[in-house]
Amino acid sequence: MHSINRRLSILFIICSIAAILLVTLFVNVTVTNKFNQYMIDIQNKRYTKIISYLEESYESEGNWKENTGTELMHDAYMGNYCITVLDKNKQPVWGMDPNEIKKQLNNNSMPMKDSGVYTTKLFRIIVDGKVVGYANIGQYSSVLMTEEDVEFKSSINKSIMVSGVITLMIVSLLSLYISRQFSIPIREAVKMSVSLSKGDFNINSSKKSQMKELEELRKSVNALASKLKYQDMLRKKLVSDISHEIRTPLNVLQNNIEAMVDGIFPVTSEKLQSLNEEVIRFGKLINNLNILKEFESEGTKLNFEIIFLDDFITDLCEDFYLAAEKKNIKLNVTIQPNNKYRFMGDKDQLKQVFINLISNSLKFTPTSGHVSINLFENHENIVVEVCDDGIGINQEDMPYIFERLYRGDKSRHLIEGNGIGLTIVKNILQLHNASIDVVSKEGKGAKFTLYFSADRKV
Repeated sequence: MHSINRRLSILFIICSIAAILLVTLFVNVTVTNKFNQYMIDIQNKRYTKIISYLEESYESEGNWKENTGTELMHDAYMGNYCITVLDKNKQPVWGMDPNEIKKQLNNNSMPMKDSGVYTTKLFRIIVDGKVVGYANIGQYSSVLMTEEDVEFKSSINKSIMVSGVITLMIVSLLSLYISRQFSIPIREAVKMSVSLSKGDFNINSSKKSQMKELEELRKSVNALASKLKYQDMLRKKLVSDISHEIRTPLNVLQNNIEAMVDGIFPVTSEKLQSLNEEVIRFGKLINNLNILKEFESEGTKLNFEIIFLDDFITDLCEDFYLAAEKKNIKLNVTIQPNNKYRFMGDKDQLKQVFINLISNSLKFTPTSGHVSINLFENHENIVVEVCDDGIGINQEDMPYIFERLYRGDKSRHLIEGNGIGLTIVKNILQLHNASIDVVSKEGKGAKFTLYFSADRKV
């Protein structure tokens, strides 16, 4: 099994080699074709020059002579081509011996294309619009090239090959660098995943990547590690909290009953009533845990009906005025007028939501405090605010207040509760496609804001 760094490097290099070979082949074919076309153009110009010379010779002499074309012989031998001049009846007037050209080719190393095959081309010689003769030009190659031409073509091919090799080396180095840029964050993510699978949540990757997706992967794995660490902390805290919540009433029951059995405490109705209250408190805790289990297992069935939230909240608050009055707390309900607060929901479940929130506000608000419930519309959503000026929530506890059995240290020691109420509130609201936010400052109170989505309005 290969590492991703090696795999990427091999892949990049193979792709680079294939690309360079294709480019080299394409450039080589293109240059060769262009060069051959260039040589053909030069050869055609040579033919045109020969014909023009013969036309001028005939025009100046008035007819063909046996020495016509001898001035071209030197250039012809140098260019390795053979010229034969014919009259208008295609009878030879003057010509060169092709065998002499062949001997000359055998004595030097002049490269040719299609060498060994003697080819000829017949051109008409026209003077004053009349054909006065023909020129037969033959050669042992379709294209004649000088040594300079061959050297030039060879140098181009060598340059292409050298450029390809150099490019391959550069691309290989770049491939190694790029593959490392890819592989390092991925290796870090794999390393962190292995550590997380082993239960080590105290890890964090600090090696940033310039690539957006890899950087998002790094951040996601870091976030996963943080959440797993947080969940592990909650798990340990959950065990501790359940142990605490269950152990307390059981210890009270056990100690009192043992004292009564040993005759230390007399068996009186007051003592039995006190023990019964502990049993009831223990039963409430078990009942709340069962309710929470039903919500989290999505086994709760809601009975939706039309609810007028303004009337619903007004009637519900009637049950809290007496409790507020006992603590000398001013309970206010403010409803924004001229709005229809009709909403589809389960009345019993929503009642539990508001009972939990209002009860908490009264519970954590000291004597002579204020609790207010505000109802209004905002961007077609129904918004309910439950505010108080009580002891507030510690900022360290804010991220965890909706977790099951979580209670801040201050509330746990000072005020009775089991830490399940807000968890149930959030679960009920989620089943109603609603959400809840909290804003609080320790010693300044808290504000819980409920948002009921517009698609639940009727």
